Amino acid sequence: MKTKEFNLRTESPRRLQSRKRNSQTILSVVFGLLLMFFATLPASAHCDSYDGPVIKDATKALETNNVNLVLKWITNEQEQEIIPLFNKTYNLKNGDKEVYAIVEKHFFETLVRLHRETEGAPYTGLKPAGSTKQIIQMTDNALYEDDIEGFIVKLDNHLNKVVHEKYQKVAELNKFKDNSKEQGRAFVEAYVDYTHTIEAIHHIIEHGAAHN
Repeated sequence: MKTKEFNLRTESPRRLQSRKRNSQTILSVVFGLLLMFFATLPASAHCDSYDGPVIKDATKALETNNVNLVLKWITNEQEQEIIPLFNKTYNLKNGDKEVYAIVEKHFFETLVRLHRETEGAPYTGLKPAGSTKQIIQMTDNALYEDDIEGFIVKLDNHLNKVVHEKYQKVAELNKFKDNSKEQGRAFVEAYVDYTHTIEAIHHIIEHGAAHN
């Protein structure tokens, strides 16, 4: 019994270090894949939606008469357009509901459009609530709930599923790639998708994610 207790005490730091390394590896993979997911999503998939952070802040700003809540989404120069429009919108809040709804939407559209300009992305209209991809909802919820550990577990399970699916697809097509031109091209498409995914993960783990 004493020997076992001694072994447990001596192995405990190793296990802690191992868990720490595993956690760091998972974080690297998570952030690498997040970068790829964001890169493949439409530019308006998040900030243009009614359940995205821009319109959420805009709604809260109008509820509290605090324009400062939305200024972080735009530049100093753009404030000249947003602040007067915000004041006009807020002043109409207790008036005709139909008129206010039109002006409120115009305020949302203007704010999102200007924010998209800061990203160098086009404005393509507001998107309905529920259009935000699940992966981005997870990142937002992790921030709101202050729970990175729970987020990593959920995301790790999701990403494992994605990689397995890509592998299984290319592995199956690999069996028939030389049977015909069409089957060969289907294999190549799946192969490129799979290998580029893994290559991107490896690159980011080794070199970090660049901020563009």
